Amino acid sequence: MWLLFNVMIATLLMLLDVFQALEQVLGLYSNIAISWIAAVVADLVINKPLGLSPKGLEFRRAYLFDINPVGVGSMVIASIISVMAFVGFFGLEAQSFSSFIAMFTALICSPLIAWWTRGRFYLARQPFKFHPGKSKATCVVCERQYEIDDVAHCPAYQGPICSLCCCLDARCNDACKPNAKLSDQWQTAMMAMLPRNLWGYIHSGVGHYLLLMTLTVIVLSAIFGLIYLHIELTLTENIAHILPEIQLGFLKAYVALVLVSGVIVWWLVLTSQSRHVAQQESNSQTRLLQREIELHKQTDAELQRARRVAEQANQAKSRYITGISHELRTPLNSILGYAQLLDNHKGFDPRSKQAIKVILRSGEHLLSLIEGTLDIARIENGKLQFETKSLRFPEYIQQIVSMFELQAINKGLSFKYHINNDLPAVVRADHKRLSQILINILGNAVKYTREGGIQVSVSYAREFLSVEVEDTGPGIKDEELQMIFEPFSRGSAAQGVGGTGLGLTISKLLTELMGGILNVRSEMGKGTVFSIRLYLPSVRQQEALSVVSMQIPAGYLGPRRKIMVVDNEPVDRELVRNMLEPLGFEVKEAASGAECLQTYPHFKPDIIFMDLAMPEMDGWETIHLIRNIHQSDIPIGIISANAFDRSLENNSGISPQDFILKPLNLLELINWIGECLNLQWIEAEKSMPAIVPISDYVLPSQATLKKLLEMLDIGYIHGVRSLINDIEAQQLACEHFVAEVRGMTNKFQLESLKLFLKEKLNHA
Repeated sequence: MWLLFNVMIATLLMLLDVFQALEQVLGLYSNIAISWIAAVVADLVINKPLGLSPKGLEFRRAYLFDINPVGVGSMVIASIISVMAFVGFFGLEAQSFSSFIAMFTALICSPLIAWWTRGRFYLARQPFKFHPGKSKATCVVCERQYEIDDVAHCPAYQGPICSLCCCLDARCNDACKPNAKLSDQWQTAMMAMLPRNLWGYIHSGVGHYLLLMTLTVIVLSAIFGLIYLHIELTLTENIAHILPEIQLGFLKAYVALVLVSGVIVWWLVLTSQSRHVAQQESNSQTRLLQREIELHKQTDAELQRARRVAEQANQAKSRYITGISHELRTPLNSILGYAQLLDNHKGFDPRSKQAIKVILRSGEHLLSLIEGTLDIARIENGKLQFETKSLRFPEYIQQIVSMFELQAINKGLSFKYHINNDLPAVVRADHKRLSQILINILGNAVKYTREGGIQVSVSYAREFLSVEVEDTGPGIKDEELQMIFEPFSRGSAAQGVGGTGLGLTISKLLTELMGGILNVRSEMGKGTVFSIRLYLPSVRQQEALSVVSMQIPAGYLGPRRKIMVVDNEPVDRELVRNMLEPLGFEVKEAASGAECLQTYPHFKPDIIFMDLAMPEMDGWETIHLIRNIHQSDIPIGIISANAFDRSLENNSGISPQDFILKPLNLLELINWIGECLNLQWIEAEKSMPAIVPISDYVLPSQATLKKLLEMLDIGYIHGVRSLINDIEAQQLACEHFVAEVRGMTNKFQLESLKLFLKEKLNHA
């Protein structure tokens, strides 16, 4: 079968005279091949030794021109001359030596063209020098490793690229060699040959069409010429008379193919332009994306810088708050301490008592501002700690509600509350933080309500406490509901009402940190409702717990207890002495840590109150020596103005519950002592504030009320105070009215005082 198959193919080739055609074609190709090889040899043997071309061999496309006139030009010239000699254009002798003509022509033209072009078309750019110790590189496109000699540096991808990926990639548009592409070389050549007024057509579609059509016509002419030459050589004399018909047939076929080629070339030009426009659009979008990425990086870097600046500012703020808190607490300790002592003293006349209450309220207002700022700083820094302990819950809620019930009734407001009977006897809660939340919400309800009343509902179910406080105050605007929980933010309803703007902020943050929810809904002119929901786990075991005392006791039962106060400030030591000695304690003072270490073994105190900031030996060192060197387990309480020391770790067994911050709160101090020594307090004689019925509320005359309003309108505060003193001196039985007006005047609550006087004037 194979023999038969091969014989049939050989017979067919002989009948078609293919071998003669192959002989002619191979003869032509041999001249072209010799021209090509001779051009390469001339470049290596002649041009390089003469310095007409670079010394090294460069074959990577990324560094080469698309067309080098030295090699291509010499090969084309040698091919054309040798083909003309091969077909007998120069005679029979030249036809016999056509191969030698091709070789010598290429050897001569190559150095001449290299000398004429000065060798500038060999390298489009200088090769990139990789690290000398690097032998391989990974292609950024195909991610495969290649020898260093097989890769080039790609500026478009910013990395090494292999020769194959460099040839196949169409997106970079030869960004590495912008003036070395064939189109650029063609445009440069045409601009050199054509007049300036025709340069615009070179870059247009017409120019591209003419270029491609010229190349197409040349190729078709060469193909038809070779075929016709082959036919002419094979014709015998007997059929030579049909040569004109053959020429006419070839001409018709040639013209038809040229017409078809014209249409195809035009379609190719349009496709190329469309692809070029799409590529430009793609490149434009890529540049925009890269620019956006770069801008995002810059924005991110700026955000990081801003974050660092904000963190530094936050740290500076915390340091400032710590320092200013310490400096403010020290004088406030004496002011509020003695104000509390004087407030509990019963030997003052009403005017002095009112002055003491003004001092106490002003100091507490300043302290609330300090505490609120510190709490916010602790929450922001994640350093807020909860002191959870058992609390008798029904008694605690009753005390909180009773406190504000008296305030509301004295203000002429109704106060209704409903407490479910299923409240647990004991819950686990942070007494201080829970009090902050409830006191802020209830205090605001009483503060902002001018008429009507407050309703409080307290319920407990499934370990959750629900408190709803509804008032008939002025309400909150819808646009202000989102900002009332911001620090130092106060709504329009707060005009003329005192406050720091931190109460609701702290209540919101504390509620959320305790796993609860604080919501608000309000309607202008009708009132506001605050809803609190807190997780307070109940304690199942019945413990003998005493509720936190809400008033100053008269003393305690049992033997007399000894207390040592260690502080380098005599004023602070004397304040603690004046607070505790009336309750029956024996107080010993020590001005330093060293004096404390010498005195306490002989005095044998039941409790030591220690200040931290002392010269020579601070409080921490003194406590460490007492605990670890003297091996004493005496209860030690910290009295310090530095609030941030409360959360510091120590090895002396001092817990955050053992910290009592300055300024001292007498109730907090007494409760800590009672819990530490397990004391049973003797309650003082209860004296409830007088509740003035609305019907017994005596007002001065309408003329006096109008005169007070006129003075307030012009801001004449001294005149208001003088008129209040005159009303009091006339003994008109208006002592309750005088007390309220004087209190608002001393606190400069002028807007509230105006509303109060207008309301009384309308009811007079």
